[in-house]
Amino acid sequence: MHAIRQYEFGPAENLRYEEAPDPEPGPGQVRIAVSAAGVHLLDTSIRRGEGGGPFPLPALPMTPGREVAGVVTRLGEGVEAHWLGKRVTAHLGPASGGYAESAVANAASLHELPDHVPFDAAVAMIGTGRTALGVLRIAEITADDVVLVTSAAGGLGALFVQEAKAVGARVVGVASTAKLDLVRELGADVVVDYTRPGWSEGIGEVTAVLDGVGGEPGREALELLGVGGRIVLFGWSAGEPTRIGTADLYRLGITATVAVGPRMMKGTSLRGLEELSLRALADQRLTPLITTFPLGEAAKAHAALEGRATVGKVVLKP
Repeated sequence: MHAIRQYEFGPAENLRYEEAPDPEPGPGQVRIAVSAAGVHLLDTSIRRGEGGGPFPLPALPMTPGREVAGVVTRLGEGVEAHWLGKRVTAHLGPASGGYAESAVANAASLHELPDHVPFDAAVAMIGTGRTALGVLRIAEITADDVVLVTSAAGGLGALFVQEAKAVGARVVGVASTAKLDLVRELGADVVVDYTRPGWSEGIGEVTAVLDGVGGEPGREALELLGVGGRIVLFGWSAGEPTRIGTADLYRLGITATVAVGPRMMKGTSLRGLEELSLRALADQRLTPLITTFPLGEAAKAHAALEGRATVGKVVLKP
């Protein structure tokens, strides 16, 4: 098979497309012929050697990637025979191996896919979708809200816009110039170009901010909250978290919540969020935006993601 291999931490060019042995499933595992592999912003951080979030950096050499979808082609010992030939998606957890034509997954992590669900959409929802549902569960958006979504054309942001509109909220979508029409097509009531100086002027008060950008855009969004508003934080793609102090909470009369990590897991499970996410996809309640690259162009995919040149979820296709 062909796979992406990484022998040292560093720039995207360190991702090499080459031949590798087919992986063999161990007890309780299956081998999947990969039709789509998800690329996460965390993957780029791991590639650079800057840390893997809650996970330790992997040993090198490795094949990156933790989200896959495809068809089960081989069963390990103890796996029920009915899985053979099934269309599935799986999150590989802290393991790597997704950027390849074949990958090994624990049978317990598999989700069977209906025939009408595309592999690339499923791989978007198994990871990014579960995070989106976890954040939305904490945000508790209602029809009474005016919601500002930073990075509204991103993998998470696009899902936030759709779900907020589905519950009847008014949505302000913030994105770069080239992505504004796309955010409008998602259903945002107001679209704003954050690259324009003074972009937050004229928006008025909002009741909720969903912020995964941080930095100056996150801070400007924070200042738009009215009394009793809330900001829900889930990342900082701008390079630093949104600056919030207790003085801001008192001055503005707002609440701030970090939605990822332990807070997201309280009262639920990753498996539960995955099931909700995939059900929303199958029912066509949520449709992820997707940017695809051939598997052999994983380095280009990483560079584009880091340069904010993509929309929605980035997916590799063998």
